[in-house]
Amino acid sequence: MPSRRARRGSGRCGRGAVPSAAVGGPGRSTQVGKRDGQRGGLMEGSRTRRFVWALPALMIVAGAAVDLTTSPNFSAIPLFAAAPLIAAPFFSLASTVRTAGAAFLVVLAIRAAHGTLGHVVPLTELLTLVTVSALALVINSVVRHSNEQLASARVIAETAMRAVLPTPDDRIGGLMVAARYEAAQADEFVGGDLFAIVDTPHGVRLVVGDVRGKGLEAVGAVAVVIGAFREAAEQESSLEGVAQRLERALAREGVRRGGLDSVEGFVTAVLAEIPVGSDVLRIVNRGHPEPILLHGGGELQVLAPAVPALPIGMGLDVWPDRSDEWPMPAGATLLVYTDGLSEARNARGVFYDPAGRLRGRTFPGPEELLSALTDDVRLHTGGRTTDDMALLAVGRPDTGPQGPRRP
Repeated sequence: MPSRRARRGSGRCGRGAVPSAAVGGPGRSTQVGKRDGQRGGLMEGSRTRRFVWALPALMIVAGAAVDLTTSPNFSAIPLFAAAPLIAAPFFSLASTVRTAGAAFLVVLAIRAAHGTLGHVVPLTELLTLVTVSALALVINSVVRHSNEQLASARVIAETAMRAVLPTPDDRIGGLMVAARYEAAQADEFVGGDLFAIVDTPHGVRLVVGDVRGKGLEAVGAVAVVIGAFREAAEQESSLEGVAQRLERALAREGVRRGGLDSVEGFVTAVLAEIPVGSDVLRIVNRGHPEPILLHGGGELQVLAPAVPALPIGMGLDVWPDRSDEWPMPAGATLLVYTDGLSEARNARGVFYDPAGRLRGRTFPGPEELLSALTDDVRLHTGGRTTDDMALLAVGRPDTGPQGPRRP
């Protein structure tokens, strides 16, 4: 689910965009492009809504014009019948009734003006219009009921995701933190991407992962992983121990659910640790996209593991977990993300390259980094993303002669 900062910084998923140079250009262009994209989307949606609202009336007006300007033997009843059918899925019940009534009264008035009201054909036309109007009211009732159920399901799903993925604080253990959850579709809230960050006696520890699958089952697996992580992060003395606790938690969940397929029940994850009073960054990568460490001056590192490892929960524990270490000096920012970012494609099928798009760029802090990144990936894909993405950025404040400042 989108975090508090996600809503403040970028609206909802599928919303504005920035020029392709925004990530590498001035920070202001990011916000300008984003506002332009949002304004364009709102104008497009406003025009569509106005057209839909006007269409039933246009059908009635067109039907009247045809009937009044052609021979009495010619009937425009299909246009009148279309008006309540068009209104049914979009209008309220009262508006649909008014549309049907207006169509009926116009047909009645035209037939009376032609002096054919008592003839068999006009009576059949009126009966047809009444039947179609009754069908439109049934359609309206079904659509409203379905919309109510869908709205209820969305509220439940969003509440579940809010409970499972609470928004982290802006500051944790002296580090600056920003997180985003960007849904692939604007109306979807349930997915398998996850993130969590905690301040422990061993330092700040975090996890970003991707549970295979979607829906409420994925939320259940996310809850298992995050719950196990929060407990293990406090208790385990090493990051490798945390990873093994997650492995055992998923194994227990598989037993509880009658067994999880090793192809369906795995989680790719990056676990990271920034010890207290140290500029060391430790990472255990279990089959997840490689994190990026951004330094001052636009330099960055792609943090590839020395020895690749399998995702958590595949049941193939063929080698022990090993953490890799990198220096994380003051002013550096760690970016961890799920494959919804790195596998986002444009219209030509080209994957988004986070490292290439961020190289040479500096940001005031983690929040600004994620804002620019989410805006840029929307531009790359044209707003047509096919997978959720979770983003977590952690920055170590820069320390200069005047004290700590944002990186």
